[in-house]
Amino acid sequence: MILDLAELKPGQVYFHMIQTLIPRPIAWVLSEIEQGKYNLAPFSYFNAVCSDPPLIMLSVGKKPDGSFKDTRVNIEQRRDFVVHIAHREMLEDLNQSSATLAADISELDQLGIETTRFEGSRLPRIKACRIAYACECYQIHELGSTPQSIIYGKVNRIYIDEDITSTSDTGRLKVHADKLEPIARLGADEYMGFGGVIRMTRPK
Repeated sequence: MILDLAELKPGQVYFHMIQTLIPRPIAWVLSEIEQGKYNLAPFSYFNAVCSDPPLIMLSVGKKPDGSFKDTRVNIEQRRDFVVHIAHREMLEDLNQSSATLAADISELDQLGIETTRFEGSRLPRIKACRIAYACECYQIHELGSTPQSIIYGKVNRIYIDEDITSTSDTGRLKVHADKLEPIARLGADEYMGFGGVIRMTRPK
């Protein structure tokens, strides 16, 4: 089967992209609505793009009415945000946080999700998440006909739950994916939990 994307409508292209580009990591993004009040939303067009400076990328679409999503607005206005890597036990809350709410409604309050201080960050982090990135807005680009907002975040600090780590004989930190149990996004309404680890030495 060959799909010629030039012959498809944008909605069909999106459907085939998310059905085939799998699994995708999920950024669970906390941004500030106003002081002490926070938005929380998941994005699966997300990944690392650079190490120097340390940058992650979020691709954020628009609301059905064509306006910018709250995450984009909050990040553009207040600059800092926190990206979490959710684990299996948090899937229900993560999924519920994707619902469209009024801009002044906090998903954290709606779902009863507890936050805690993120050392070195102005914003808090989700207490139960095992990994969190304290980010600041580096650049925002707009691409495509919609357009999509490509948000580049500079990672300033990473929180890692010590229970999912170990240290090698050389002193190198090891994060155990099986202890993290990250959630990945598949197509349609499907998610993927963590499976087995395949170890293979990279050729020189």
